[in-house]
Amino acid sequence: MFCGSCMHDNTLARGVMNLGHEVSLIPTYTPIRVDEADVSQSRVFLGGINVYLDATSRLWRTLPRFLTGWLDSPWAIRLATSFGMSADAKKLGGLTVALLEGDAGPDRAPIDEFARFIGRQLKPDVVCFSNALLCGTLPRLKQEYAGPVWCLLQGDDIFLDGLIEPYRSRSLGLIHEHAKLFDGFLVHSNYYRDFMSESLHLPREKVHVVPLGIDLAGHDGLPREQPGDPFTIGYFARICPEKGLHRLIDAFRVLHAKHPRTRLRAGGYLGTRDKAWSRRLLRNAADLGSAFEYIGSPATHAEKVAFLKSFDVLSVPTEYREPKGLYILEALANGVPVVQPRHGAFPEMIATTGGGLLVEPCDANALATSLEEMMKNPQHMPCEVVGSRFRSSMILSSSSLTENDSRPRSSPRLTTFDLR
Repeated sequence: MFCGSCMHDNTLARGVMNLGHEVSLIPTYTPIRVDEADVSQSRVFLGGINVYLDATSRLWRTLPRFLTGWLDSPWAIRLATSFGMSADAKKLGGLTVALLEGDAGPDRAPIDEFARFIGRQLKPDVVCFSNALLCGTLPRLKQEYAGPVWCLLQGDDIFLDGLIEPYRSRSLGLIHEHAKLFDGFLVHSNYYRDFMSESLHLPREKVHVVPLGIDLAGHDGLPREQPGDPFTIGYFARICPEKGLHRLIDAFRVLHAKHPRTRLRAGGYLGTRDKAWSRRLLRNAADLGSAFEYIGSPATHAEKVAFLKSFDVLSVPTEYREPKGLYILEALANGVPVVQPRHGAFPEMIATTGGGLLVEPCDANALATSLEEMMKNPQHMPCEVVGSRFRSSMILSSSSLTENDSRPRSSPRLTTFDLR
């Protein structure tokens, strides 16, 4: 799995490095996996295996670190996850609460190690969490580190909404409590600023919008060489109900009945949790024959670009209100316009880039109509969507972290923590 948050954080770290600053990108739980140059540190803090064992075994918590620390090694974690793992929030309530309880919970030892490393060894100028779900470490971190701590919010609500009770309520209560210790928050859209300010009871003035960005290396902004032959609709995101592939298949059925030469190609990571759902979906789509193809998950950046370039239009009709949508920028960066639901961050992204159409959410007929409009009216399909407007507003937006700050200073050390 190429994690969208990992890819974003890695690109952000590289962008800040390119501005001449020193960045330590520290993985938590598991090593990161990206399809570009990985700039993260090799050491994993709060390793997922030990966090799980700490939360489930009192005996394990009494063992000295020299006996358990090796399980935080990237090779050990990769070996364990190679057998399959579930990120289903319904099964992770206890672990979530355990970590949010901080040094008052079962993860006291790894949290203490984490805080001492930041405060005594790394000593950065600013710390940025990539997710509020790590805020249980804040009380202990604040004892070791006196500098500012920020948090990038990029989908926390989606995971929390998937927790079952009583874990969801307990988790929200702990986040509300610990969030007061952050100096500020970053989000990628006005929608998410308003939503998370209300959900987490955050002062709106402490939540700042930094537009989503990607690195354009490897993307040329040019549409496919033979557009519309046949007209190909693409889906590129995780294969799961909330991303809405089933909605797109329903819409494609409507379109394909009127235009038999149309094609639908889907790709993306399929996790353990969603395999049964995916099998049912593919069985139900068997009547489409060769008009529908699922290719799995592209393994490299070049394969991803080639896949995107096989589309005339991309659609990921999410059931939930998407706070990011990196796949939108990746499509536009390869000359592919989009058709997306009118919710979440999508309206702002389309308004800013001019790269697609919006439809009513969860409406297969409306989606089919907009896809047909794209097919019949090529003028809706921008040929060079990576023009100056797109570049200036959406690409490597990490520059906005420093461009308005005129204070003289040496290159700061920025520490970011990546949590999937």
